[in-house]
Amino acid sequence: MFRGTGAAHAARSFHDANSNIPNISSPYARGEAFTDPRRKQTIISLLDVLSELSHEASSDSDTNLPSNFEDDRDVPTVDEKLQVAGSESFSKFEKRIDNLDKELRNFANAARQLGSSVGILSSAFRLRERLTKLLFLFRENAATLFPRKISRQPRETLVNPNLMDRRRTWRGHQPPLKLMNDDNLEPESFPGQFASFAEDVVTFLNCLNEFPEFTDEAVNTSMRAFEVDLKYWASCLQEYKGQFRYPAVQRYIHDLTSEIGDHIDNITVNLSMFIEIGVPTIRFAQQHAAANLLNLSTVATFFSAVTATTLQFSYQLTDGVLEKAVNAFWFSSLVFSIAAAVNSLLGLTWKQAMYRSPGHRVPWWVLIWIKRSPLVFLVMSVACFSAGLMLFTYATDQGFVTSTITTVFTAVTSFGLVAVSAWFASERWIFVQHRGHVWLEDVINEATHRMLLLSVVVEMRKIIHYFNQRILAVRGLLRRVSFKKLTDMIARMRHKHHTLPTTTQEGRPQMIELSHHQDISISVCSEFTERPNSMEGHPSEESDASRRAIARQRFKGAVRSVIMMQQQQAGQPHPYLRPFMPPRTPSFDRNSSSGMSPTRFSSIGLNTIRGQRVSTLIPKLKTLEPLQDLSVHTALVRHLQFSPNGKYLATSSWDRSSVIFRVGESFSTQAVLVHVRGFIGQVAWSASGTVLLTRLTRGIKVWTEDGLCKKTIDRPHSVSSIAWLPASETQFFSVEGSDVFKLNTQGQVLDSYHFGRIQLHNVAVTPDGQRLLGVGPLLAAPNGLHPSRTTRVEKRIIVFNIETRVFENQTPVVNDVRDITISKRGGNVLISFERKTPPQLWKMELVRDAKDRQHNSYTQVARLLLRHTYLPKAHLDFAGPSYFGGKDDQLVLCAGKAGDIHIWDRDSAALLHYIRPQTFGGDLTCVAWNHSTDDPFMFATGSHDGTVRIWTTPAGDRSSDDASYLERRTDAGMTISDQFASSPILGPPPLPVSRRNRERAPTIRTTFSQG
Repeated sequence: MFRGTGAAHAARSFHDANSNIPNISSPYARGEAFTDPRRKQTIISLLDVLSELSHEASSDSDTNLPSNFEDDRDVPTVDEKLQVAGSESFSKFEKRIDNLDKELRNFANAARQLGSSVGILSSAFRLRERLTKLLFLFRENAATLFPRKISRQPRETLVNPNLMDRRRTWRGHQPPLKLMNDDNLEPESFPGQFASFAEDVVTFLNCLNEFPEFTDEAVNTSMRAFEVDLKYWASCLQEYKGQFRYPAVQRYIHDLTSEIGDHIDNITVNLSMFIEIGVPTIRFAQQHAAANLLNLSTVATFFSAVTATTLQFSYQLTDGVLEKAVNAFWFSSLVFSIAAAVNSLLGLTWKQAMYRSPGHRVPWWVLIWIKRSPLVFLVMSVACFSAGLMLFTYATDQGFVTSTITTVFTAVTSFGLVAVSAWFASERWIFVQHRGHVWLEDVINEATHRMLLLSVVVEMRKIIHYFNQRILAVRGLLRRVSFKKLTDMIARMRHKHHTLPTTTQEGRPQMIELSHHQDISISVCSEFTERPNSMEGHPSEESDASRRAIARQRFKGAVRSVIMMQQQQAGQPHPYLRPFMPPRTPSFDRNSSSGMSPTRFSSIGLNTIRGQRVSTLIPKLKTLEPLQDLSVHTALVRHLQFSPNGKYLATSSWDRSSVIFRVGESFSTQAVLVHVRGFIGQVAWSASGTVLLTRLTRGIKVWTEDGLCKKTIDRPHSVSSIAWLPASETQFFSVEGSDVFKLNTQGQVLDSYHFGRIQLHNVAVTPDGQRLLGVGPLLAAPNGLHPSRTTRVEKRIIVFNIETRVFENQTPVVNDVRDITISKRGGNVLISFERKTPPQLWKMELVRDAKDRQHNSYTQVARLLLRHTYLPKAHLDFAGPSYFGGKDDQLVLCAGKAGDIHIWDRDSAALLHYIRPQTFGGDLTCVAWNHSTDDPFMFATGSHDGTVRIWTTPAGDRSSDDASYLERRTDAGMTISDQFASSPILGPPPLPVSRRNRERAPTIRTTFSQG
């Protein structure tokens, strides 16, 4: 009895792969062609019946055994964890869109109070309508991928949120809700919807920037970045036309929800801040402008009333010229004041109108008339009224004083009015010319400076400077003459006060003159300078002493503070004394209850294992233990690989050396390959295991199994990967950027293949050598666009037909792809990703080419279908690529950087064994499996400290001879490993024996190579 959808899968496989003419064979075909049409039709009918029976029996099957195959619609049935993760991802995306829709709704309500808001309202409603369509498409896509968790939305319930498309009734009632009747909501419309979404975002941003009162750079930046990414995705998705119902493309579109959701969150936050800050600012600016117009209208109305009142005294005076001039000025003032009042009200109404056009979309003369005419008319009205009032004093023969005062005041006020008006007009002109970079004062200063540089002005300045010098010289001469007279007078006064009276012999008093040894001017100066110095001498000494005392006291205080701080730290050590060195925590708990023993396989995992062969793998995998530690490298181990015959293990390290180990009971060093220049990024064994390639940055070296360098191949570009052709000892592929070169071991270029805009990281060749599979990021979209800085570029899995040079399949992925590995039989492809993304198993099938069906109805192309995602026990950083394990690639192996190792069953994706991080050996960097035999299981791991650790299971009845250890053949010519591959492993494995011995392998040969 068929279980699950196996029959449906078989029927589909038959239709896809075997609907061809006889004599066309393929290594991936799952059946054979039949020459008899009746027999073929009979088998097709039988398969259809089996498919229907399988669907009926699926409801009665064991629900604990999830299906691992796709249904008739090529929709993969994923594990329950993936279903939950996918539904949570879509729910988060739906919540983000709802939040943006809510903010757009709030923005529309707040923008209704603004003038000229019809554009922003219309764009906001169109944006909401686009969000509704996209959410519907993403829901349909997610419901196809995760049918058990996400339900579909009926298209009849899809309501159009665009209120601008609804018309109110003649009574003003709100129109009923309008359904969204869009027949274009199909998966094929994703590129068009993305492009339209980008246009709607730009339209909304342009309408937002039409408000000159407030500009938010955060909103502009986030929306511009979103526009670039939407156009980038739309351009990339155009290349998948006709494939939007394929699970791979659907999964890529679903993965885009995280990128789109991040942009939506940024726009939502910035739009919320714009509502809180920008809308009130714009509203205040518009209210301020409206208040100015309202005040202007009030003043103009009042002034028109004043002018009309004064006209009552002059309108009958029509005899002389002055009387007629007075009436002319006052009537003109009345007209201008009325025009100012009316235009102010008109401008007020226009500014507050919701449907008015933005300023840059209005003709210049209309904009000037609405904005500038009220003030101009009011100024002209005041000028005319003032002129008429001045003439009225002369026309009515007022007194001389009255006429003079009126004339003078009118002239002064008119001059001020003209000057201020000219200043305002000049400021406006400067703003238009320089856009705020230069002020009017700067322009005036620059014009003045240029004027001063004129030759006439320079000569005048020289003349003025000459006369100034002469005047200053005369003033100095006068000062010196007056100062000399003053000093003579002071000398006479001092001479008079310094003579002492004495008695002469005649009895008359005599003036004794004191001798002056210094000049009079010096004595006068010393009289005012020496005395203060003598008075301030003592205080200055005191101030110096006080400053030294203060400095001494401060030093003591600083020392005391340091001592107290040290005592406090010694008493209570602060946990963050070293802010840049956080306390180290072990990557795992060595004292935990689980210890170092592997975890017990869960009952749920046991239920997912099918067949006795897989179930018996668990006890054998539990016996895996370290066999030997090889410490020959002094730096990080970059790559490992066992030879296909299982005799050798090759390693590459960042210490510029590669080591070949001989596999046996105890690994020994066959040769050490020392490279003088460049780091070794990869090693690759030929099919027979006799030729080894080592990849350098810009070169490839060819070695024998004994460590002899046969050839050094220099390449003009950086080499990112190398891969041997199947069953070839002389030809291999070299991946260099977007090109793949076919080389031989002599360095000759045999052929080249260009992969367009794909930056290839790694390639794999199918066993028949017909197809080349590559992975890498997209350099640019078809239209040349690049994503924004915060968005990841699109990565692709490429299937390239070497014979026809045609890209048969391009599968997009979001996560960073690291490596691609193909199984021995070519049907399973293992994809490894960077960082924490788990590996995935893709199945490659051959289907009829729909594009070439008119010319050749039997042409087959390869198509990749996601089969499994291997989930680890916890989130971890993966170390190096993941690989197939087992002789028949029945296992999937990967290692974490912390040292933990996961081993899954390839077909069921069940975690068979988990090895916890070890207490020694360092962080892991790479892992490699020995595919030559399954008795025993053997793999190797490399670490950061240069150690290579060998893991193995105990082998039953194994002799010491290395040849018998690798190849024990039966009498029928079948190896023991072939027997294990053809039949399940029976019986429990022997008990594990501790064989850990950390030792340095002896070096047998060391080979130096230049370059």
